[in-house]
Amino acid sequence: MCSPYAANCRWFSPFHIKSSSEKSDIEPGSFRSRRSSRKNLSLLLRTDAAVKAIRRKANSSKYTNLWPKAVLEALDDAIELNHWESALKIFSLLRKQQWYEPKCRAYTMLLLMLGRCKLPDEAGVLFDTLLSDGLRPTLDVYTALVTAYSSGGLLEKAMLIVDEMKNPPPDAFTYSPIIKSCFEHGRLGAIPSVLDRMSASGIERTGVTFNILIDGYGKARRFGAMERRLGEMIEAGICPDVYTFNSVVGAYGRCGMIGEMERRFDEFRAMGLNPDAVTCNTMIRSYGLRGMHDKMMNVREFMRKRFISPTVATYNAVIEAYGRAGNVEKMEEVFLEMKEGGLKPNKVTYTSAVKGYGRAKEKGLKGVGSVVRQVENNGDAALDTGFFNCAMEAYGNGGDLEGMMELFRGMARFGCEPDHVSFAVVRKHGVDL
Repeated sequence: MCSPYAANCRWFSPFHIKSSSEKSDIEPGSFRSRRSSRKNLSLLLRTDAAVKAIRRKANSSKYTNLWPKAVLEALDDAIELNHWESALKIFSLLRKQQWYEPKCRAYTMLLLMLGRCKLPDEAGVLFDTLLSDGLRPTLDVYTALVTAYSSGGLLEKAMLIVDEMKNPPPDAFTYSPIIKSCFEHGRLGAIPSVLDRMSASGIERTGVTFNILIDGYGKARRFGAMERRLGEMIEAGICPDVYTFNSVVGAYGRCGMIGEMERRFDEFRAMGLNPDAVTCNTMIRSYGLRGMHDKMMNVREFMRKRFISPTVATYNAVIEAYGRAGNVEKMEEVFLEMKEGGLKPNKVTYTSAVKGYGRAKEKGLKGVGSVVRQVENNGDAALDTGFFNCAMEAYGNGGDLEGMMELFRGMARFGCEPDHVSFAVVRKHGVDL
């Protein structure tokens, strides 16, 4: 799904400051180059230490003349990682600096972060702070605020902001997060009213608007509405793009409507649209869920011929398909191919592999142990309780109750806690806690 903002504005980070290493054009191999490299490394280390120091000072109000680069980079990092509490504290520290100048772009980035974290109340407080700084909200600021309210489920409040916008007036992209939120919060009945208000304001629907509608109706399995919106898009003279392609193909594929998925795939290609990795991954997963392994591998071959690089999601879908069928040999072959291709398995990969081994019962215990050891040794996959539940179930089905309980007790090492499923798996195999 495309971002509702991709087509109308580019919100670059207002905090990035170009380092000296980014603008260096010294000849490689020279003494000056080596000296410059050491100097740049020293600067980077000092900057990193300063950024960490800023985080520690964020709770204090006595620092009013800190190094600007460190403060701005600390804020930039917190926003990028969605560490909203740290970001707001650092921003409060920023506003106390002697060199601080209020900028709408900074508020825009913070509001977008709060929207991603679904914190509409905090977004409202931040917007009041913007006004107290004497700033006049821009269209981007209003759109970010509407996004925060919409993602938090406060659709009426979001619409109230839009209705009150006079200078600047809203545009189609201001309405995009509201339409998207209607789908996410099950408010499909409110969508016609939102579209009517857009029309009454003289705002025409864009390709992004239609893509959100097509994707949302498709995920809701409202295929008639999805097809009508696609027809309206074409009648409005807006050409479908790859996002439209993926939404329609994905809608039918997820529901197991393989024939319709294939028909729409051919139609979009006849329109001159080329599938991307997302399209192919959708079809691979759809075929895999139905046990249509030959067609699944035909898509893999199509990707190879079209130079479409497989992604982690590609391999995850294939591993899951072979694992569901109990074809451990094929699953292991694909897993090895993935690693040899330089792609790192993630928690979905490991969980799918464990499930596949679990279906092999006693024969799969060795494989389960191998996956668990890889996870322990690599430590680069953010695992969740679901992975451990699958691994415990596999050990239990294979009769290795000791291994099952070792995993149960070892969850905490990975920052996970047992849930009701974990306890149910243990009780199912006759172990008393």
